[in-house]
Amino acid sequence: MSTSAHTSTTDVRTGGTVTDRLVEANKRYAAGFKDPGMDARPVQQVAVVACMDARLDLHAALGLELGDCHTIRNAGGVVTDDVIRSLTISQRALGTRSVMLVHHTGCGLEKLTEEFRQDLEVEVGQRPTWAVEAFRDVDQDVRQSMQRVRTSPFLLHTDDVRGFVFDVHTGLLREIDPAA
Repeated sequence: MSTSAHTSTTDVRTGGTVTDRLVEANKRYAAGFKDPGMDARPVQQVAVVACMDARLDLHAALGLELGDCHTIRNAGGVVTDDVIRSLTISQRALGTRSVMLVHHTGCGLEKLTEEFRQDLEVEVGQRPTWAVEAFRDVDQDVRQSMQRVRTSPFLLHTDDVRGFVFDVHTGLLREIDPAA
């Protein structure tokens, strides 16, 4: 299994890179931008931890507006040490009280194994310090994530931690029972 991603970053529509196109889009956005006058404290006092999958439009799926929540995303929506760091800052410095975990169907981590790290080590000569956190059972992975949040000594508010699986085909959330 090759871990290399040697694909072109040139946007065929514009001849520039995808990043060039995004920077141009930002210029158009900024031209009409009005400062909403908000601070960093989320209005709904919630932090959402979710997978980075491009199919998840979290604000639309959850009915959220700009300023409503903190959104923390990574591959698999895994509760890593860095997610705990972000949640701790979110709660202790910025007032969030609830944590919502959103995993999803068809996640790429269901197709990987920890061998991915070994492949990287062979390819680049250095083993990553991080775990892949691959899984086979999305429900169980959500339960594990809820447990990691609930047992963190750094978090002040662990009574409202709920986990869900987002169905990428229907757009619906399915709540996961932490005790099942």
